Amino acid sequence: MTDLAWIEAALTAARPQAIGALLRYFRDLDTAEEAYQNACLRALKAWPQHGPPRDPAAWLILVGRNVAIDDIRRRNKQAPLPPDEAISDLDDAEAELAERLDGSHYRDDILRLLFVCCHPELPATQQIALALRIVCGLTVQQIARAFLVSGAAMEQRITRAKARISGSGARFETPSAPERAERLAAVAAMIYLIFNEGYSASGDRAEDRAPLCEEAIRLARLLLRLFPAEPEIMGLTALMLLQHARAAARFDANGAIVLLDDQDRARWNQSLIAEGLALIDKAMRHRRPGAYQIQAAIAALHARAATPEATDWAQIELLYGSLEILQPSPVITLNRAVAVAKLRGAEAALQMIAPLEPRLANYFHFFGVRGALLMQRGRRDDARIAFDRAIALAHSSAEAAHIRMHLDRLIGDSAAAPDRQTSP
Repeated sequence: MTDLAWIEAALTAARPQAIGALLRYFRDLDTAEEAYQNACLRALKAWPQHGPPRDPAAWLILVGRNVAIDDIRRRNKQAPLPPDEAISDLDDAEAELAERLDGSHYRDDILRLLFVCCHPELPATQQIALALRIVCGLTVQQIARAFLVSGAAMEQRITRAKARISGSGARFETPSAPERAERLAAVAAMIYLIFNEGYSASGDRAEDRAPLCEEAIRLARLLLRLFPAEPEIMGLTALMLLQHARAAARFDANGAIVLLDDQDRARWNQSLIAEGLALIDKAMRHRRPGAYQIQAAIAALHARAATPEATDWAQIELLYGSLEILQPSPVITLNRAVAVAKLRGAEAALQMIAPLEPRLANYFHFFGVRGALLMQRGRRDDARIAFDRAIALAHSSAEAAHIRMHLDRLIGDSAAAPDRQTSP
């Protein structure tokens, strides 16, 4: 691993702990982020020469804190520095702080920071966006893609969230038990978006972003310890476990996407599958269905199928129908259409997704699914148009290469036979 590669991995892993501690010191999101960024710049200079510190998070916190305090001194040369207790609720002994950071309880402080970011004075979308930016360090563009909005709109959303928290006099300590319960849904959604940011990575990026999936699963397990009887948290954890279990089979040796039906199921992680199945079975016994439980139940049906042909598509369609009622979304309808195509053919699925195009006009997967369905119907010219649109919207080279594979097949078929159009 190159110097920059291991440094980037260490900085990414330490970010939540460092931001959490710096936020407690300075009580200001922008100051905490700036202190962390300055510490990262120091790390890029120091670590290649001296090697990684024993605890990267502790190093970043101490360096970031000292640099930020120096900045405060420079900006307030004519005024005495405020007493340390005004900006910190921790002792000033660096050795004691470093010792605390070595404890496993400090790693769980990431979860505390998630609850802090999901402040009740913020709308849910701002809570999640802010947590993704502050806790995970995702770029504005990455967060915007997760919300299917423009980068400019997401930038404004995050800026408003920071301003609102700063103006609210929010405390940055661990929320009480009632406060945690109030913020549970926002924290769960944020954890799942972290997971999806890693899960949606393709090709070479998949390996780099896999730690996001693992971190999301770790956070969900921590959340489950706080709420052991909450079936939706069981469902969330099960869903991520079952999806991540397929990680080793989702791409071939060249980084190309391997669709679910074509994956080598022997490469699925059976330990994760067993844990996920046990959790979703336990959750369903509570008879309080929720969106995460339904999605986990769908993933469980795929996991239990020894072969693609053994997949219970009828039950999957029913589950997607329940999910549509519980959480209406064009993306859910698009997923349900895939099950409909398996059961009743491509034409029925095409009719189902036709009304979705205005709302999914910038969604890569919509045009990929539409192109595949049109290809099944023999409508090669229409399929080519859909695939071209999918390539234009692809977020990675692997996604684009997967669509080009379909286009190559269409070109080969077109050379052998004229286009056969059927009425939509």
